[in-house]
Amino acid sequence: MDASDVVDMLSIIAKKCTYTFKVDMKTQDLMHELRWRGLISQLSNESGLEDYLASGSQTLYCGFDPTADSLHIGSLVPLLALKRFQLHGHKPILLLGGATGLIGDPSGRDDERNLNTEGVVGSWVESLHSQVDRFLDFDGANPAAICNNLDWTEKLDVVSFLRDIGKHFSVNGMIQRESVKARLEREGQGISYTEFSYMLLQAMDFLELARRDGCLIQIGGSDQWGNIVSGIDLIRRHLGKEAFALTMPLVTKSDGTKFGKSASGAIWLDAKKTSPYSFYQFWLNTADADVEAFLKLFTFLDEDEVATLAGTTQEHPELREGQRRLAKEVTLLVHGEAALTSAERISACLFAGEVAGLQQEDLEQLQQDGLASNICAPGSGLLTVMVDASLAKSTGEARKLIQGNGVKVNGQPATDPRMELSFDDALFGRFYLIRKGKKQYGLVVREA
Repeated sequence: MDASDVVDMLSIIAKKCTYTFKVDMKTQDLMHELRWRGLISQLSNESGLEDYLASGSQTLYCGFDPTADSLHIGSLVPLLALKRFQLHGHKPILLLGGATGLIGDPSGRDDERNLNTEGVVGSWVESLHSQVDRFLDFDGANPAAICNNLDWTEKLDVVSFLRDIGKHFSVNGMIQRESVKARLEREGQGISYTEFSYMLLQAMDFLELARRDGCLIQIGGSDQWGNIVSGIDLIRRHLGKEAFALTMPLVTKSDGTKFGKSASGAIWLDAKKTSPYSFYQFWLNTADADVEAFLKLFTFLDEDEVATLAGTTQEHPELREGQRRLAKEVTLLVHGEAALTSAERISACLFAGEVAGLQQEDLEQLQQDGLASNICAPGSGLLTVMVDASLAKSTGEARKLIQGNGVKVNGQPATDPRMELSFDDALFGRFYLIRKGKKQYGLVVREA
């Protein structure tokens, strides 16, 4: 089977793959689902929460502060958790921090965040809004909602805030919160009143949503525990009701390295910041030891499917079946069917060493972040281009590689060291894909 056959097969499969949540989650126990997937770190009242969820369709929320113009893959855990609650019949609210994003959450930070302007934060909120709505269902019996906490904080005066919210917070208690305590105990560090006030704003969000929407459940990362329970206390004081907290563990890799980072930086959900191909490759390169956990956290595959894939990964790691399924599921979920098809097509063509099946947008993805690439003018010599593309240390080495039949240009063997890249026969008039040996590639792009 050559690359074109692989591409055709993958295309047929991908056309049948739209992300549908085929499991009737309502027939399963939600808390069992969350425990099995490893999604519970802390609970404020476990039995009380279980009874509350079992009593009917309940409203919950999770907040996302705009710290960039895109979310990253670490945000997938709470995003998908909201979806899991919705599949069980509950109503999720996705809260965008148009106000709290102007302040900065000290949780998990070693130093003070840079404050961004209202215009910047506002534009980020808009970007995130368009990005997250694909993960939830906004119609039906238990529709999701998106809101912005700037809506109720923008006109709040400082005296009312201090009287109605601040009076319920003890400074002694606040400085014991882990996010604050860690900063105060670190030599040469401290915390500004701005960041110190963050937990008050998040608590006020919880209270506001409880009043407006009857929302009495907040979920978030484990680093948000202190902020969430502050909101629970505020709701009790103002409304006389019990609210609930559920936090999820922060994702880590089995080898101790940071999750969500690649050699080029963070793995973003925005295709313009991390291409679908690079996104797919990130998951495809998951370590064997992490496959089972990531299948649980980042997909909607059921227990039997995950167990089967985990077993195959353990018994036959060379097949990388678990990684391929993980990459497929998450890429389909985040980027859709067409992007998945493209990512699989690029992967198949590069693996087979053939370029005939690549489309122009595939090469544009490779230029964006998929391969080391460099710009050159028409007429540039192949020897020089190979050095510039880090495919050879010198023109002498490049010449030996060519003479030893170790170089291909756009799928064809390069036999003449004097070859010039005229771009007359470039892919789509712009691209030369240079292959050194069997695995190393460089992309040369025509100068604009």
